[in-house]
Amino acid sequence: MRYYSCDLCPRECGVDRTKTVGVCGMTDKPALARAALHFWEEPCISGEKGSGTVFFSGCAMRCVYCQNRNIATGEVAKEVDAKRLTEIYFELKEKGAHNINLVTAAHFLPHVVESITDAKKQGIDIPFVYNSSGYEKVESIKQLDGLIDIYLPDYKYALSRDAKKYSSAPDYPDVALKAIDEMIRQQPEYIIENGIMKKGVIIRHMMLPGKIIESKMAIKRLYDRYGDKVYYSLMSQYTPLPHVRDYPELTRAVTPAEYDSLIDYAVELGIEKAFTQTGESVGESFIPSFDFEGI
Repeated sequence: MRYYSCDLCPRECGVDRTKTVGVCGMTDKPALARAALHFWEEPCISGEKGSGTVFFSGCAMRCVYCQNRNIATGEVAKEVDAKRLTEIYFELKEKGAHNINLVTAAHFLPHVVESITDAKKQGIDIPFVYNSSGYEKVESIKQLDGLIDIYLPDYKYALSRDAKKYSSAPDYPDVALKAIDEMIRQQPEYIIENGIMKKGVIIRHMMLPGKIIESKMAIKRLYDRYGDKVYYSLMSQYTPLPHVRDYPELTRAVTPAEYDSLIDYAVELGIEKAFTQTGESVGESFIPSFDFEGI
């Protein structure tokens, strides 16, 4: 799995990223938008001191409603190397971070593996979190075996038609499940100490407006497959931003009634290990400032 004929993600664009950009919008040089303490993850990730969150620029998903569009498209990007990545991990630890949280890092996998390996050799002793869209190759996730302590994947869609319409990825529902299978194989049990997760898997599902049935299908599929082996994070924070204007159904927030219906259904299924959100989670104020802090 290499940059010069890139096959790191399920798109398998085959582009020589040493010379040009792949479907992710990035070359072979890791690029970041922010590396700072983040307090708006799940409580067992952020804790009181914050999660040491490293936001990578570029993304192979390119969802039409992306909440972090300016970094996903590479508009905000500062290049670093593997050595600098390792230094950033230690700097975040010194700031008190409960963990190192790698956000959308799949398209820089070789550098991620190198930097984590070096950090562990140098004695870093806080967990690494792999924060992912879920659209991953099993082969790529296997490269992280022994390096990642906590997996934090999305499961965005239960239906291929939605995955195609909003992310141009009709294979997403099945591809994501296979990737999550591998994540759970690596971390089959969760460990939480003093309210902070040390090992485990949390699967996120962000509800989209008007998608009550589709969201219920998604969490049922997850619970039927994984039961109580994992935690679930049911999110209502979808924020309609200007770039969704061509998708009228996405130009509003999720209503309290829609979200309550999803939570009630999760309870009916028997889901107990779940994080939920309040209406206060909606809004651009919950989207970090991508200003190269910490890079």
